Amino acid sequence: MASFLPSWSFSFLFTSWMLVALSRTVVAKVVYRPSPWHLAHATFYGDETASDTMGGACGYGNLFVNGYGTDTAALSSTLFNNGYACGTCYQIKCYGASACFRNVQFTTVTATNLCPPNWSQDSNAGGWCNPPRTHFDMSKPAFMKIAQWKAGIVPVMYRRVPCIRAGGLRFSFQGNGYWLLVYVMNVAGGGDIANMWVKGSRSGWIQMSHNWGASYQAFATLGGQALSFRITSYTSKETIIAWNVAPSNWNVGLTYNANVNFH
Repeated sequence: MASFLPSWSFSFLFTSWMLVALSRTVVAKVVYRPSPWHLAHATFYGDETASDTMGGACGYGNLFVNGYGTDTAALSSTLFNNGYACGTCYQIKCYGASACFRNVQFTTVTATNLCPPNWSQDSNAGGWCNPPRTHFDMSKPAFMKIAQWKAGIVPVMYRRVPCIRAGGLRFSFQGNGYWLLVYVMNVAGGGDIANMWVKGSRSGWIQMSHNWGASYQAFATLGGQALSFRITSYTSKETIIAWNVAPSNWNVGLTYNANVNFH
């Protein structure tokens, strides 16, 4: 003789199944996609050693030590966006000039510096980075990958692309006991940062303000506390948390590595 479950049992089983299914739902990660191609121009600064590219307006310091190497560029202020473009990545290809290398599709660079305006020269005759021009002042080694350096300036096509980084975010500490200044490096995905918060092991989340370039600051006494950071990408709006990046005995002048990054 067949036996039947009461109607409330079916409702209970269906609800339980739905809860299990929802608990297994995978949240899609935000992934930055390449932009369309745009026209611009490119020059170069420094020599083959790229020693003149060290430091820069983004505050990345020694670009070799911090993983950026010579594949870098200074952006005109139209692209630099008051420093929010620091860390962004671009594919650049020489376009329509006799100095272009025909067998090179493009090279990829990271924005690490600002190419300031030169108002004493016309925008089309030396003032290449004057607004509203979009311009790349590349390291000489990067420029030499796409064109003959003797050309000086070449038309290019460029597009924003995801930054591919090995490992997690890197946080370089400056400041003092009452003011924490953090330079954020090795940012993947969009490569840029819109907002940042810091949390001590004995404090809540404190919003940091944008100082300049890739640096953020907090006017707070955070000594003796392990520090975590919450970071929002300027481009993708994705927010990630890097827990316990720095131990309680952290110090300025040191760089701390996280185990998370953008996509």
